[in-house]
Amino acid sequence: MTAPAQSSRTFRSLLGVLSVAGTVALVGAAWWMLRGPDLNYVPQMAEHAVDLPDGHQIFVQKYEVTVADWNMCHADGACDLALRPPPGTDAKDTPATGLNFVDVTQYLAWINPHARHIFRLPTTEEWAFMAKGVLPEEHDPIFTDPDLTWASAYLTEGLTPRRLRPRGSFSTSAEGIVDLDGSVWEWTQDCYAGDAGQVDLSRCPAFFVGGEHVAAIPYLVRDPARGGCAVGSPPAHLGLRLVTDDAIRRS
Repeated sequence: MTAPAQSSRTFRSLLGVLSVAGTVALVGAAWWMLRGPDLNYVPQMAEHAVDLPDGHQIFVQKYEVTVADWNMCHADGACDLALRPPPGTDAKDTPATGLNFVDVTQYLAWINPHARHIFRLPTTEEWAFMAKGVLPEEHDPIFTDPDLTWASAYLTEGLTPRRLRPRGSFSTSAEGIVDLDGSVWEWTQDCYAGDAGQVDLSRCPAFFVGGEHVAAIPYLVRDPARGGCAVGSPPAHLGLRLVTDDAIRRS
């Protein structure tokens, strides 16, 4: 079996596990709730919940998943990819990057039973709402001539520094969420299927990532400079941040 075919099969298998979330919630959550969360695996969460426009709350990981966090999953044999921080940097402070959607799905399948709590990726709407306070507003066009709109985009795109920097290097939202405006773009759970419209999640060809602008990235891509479909400059780095719909009990 070729590597892409094997990755595709793994991806569909992992999504098949996640698609039975209702069963997991009924069976697994009862066990997790009785035992309570394992705080050795629960990530540091932002100080305040995000109050969404529909009245729903979500609780968001304060920082992006780090290299140290990720390699715990790899050490357990649940995440295929091993990560190394750049020379001279600390794995505990370096965001985990170079991750495709298959990698992210493996991490979710690992963290939930270990943390004994249900984490997920945000939707694109959730991500945009929690980041709106720290992302710059869209710039007015420099040129009003429609034939020169490319020039406006060329001169205003890529405003976020592209070099990978330690966590805490960028802004903090009012809720305490850090680095949403940084150089790491974060996977969401929302599928982009192009002209195909709605498709089965296990057959989704690409997913949206949140960052300086919306980007749709093929699910096997780890280097966004080599694949993606978005207006503006491609994402610099691909990583993840967890959210949950339930407050974490710490007693």
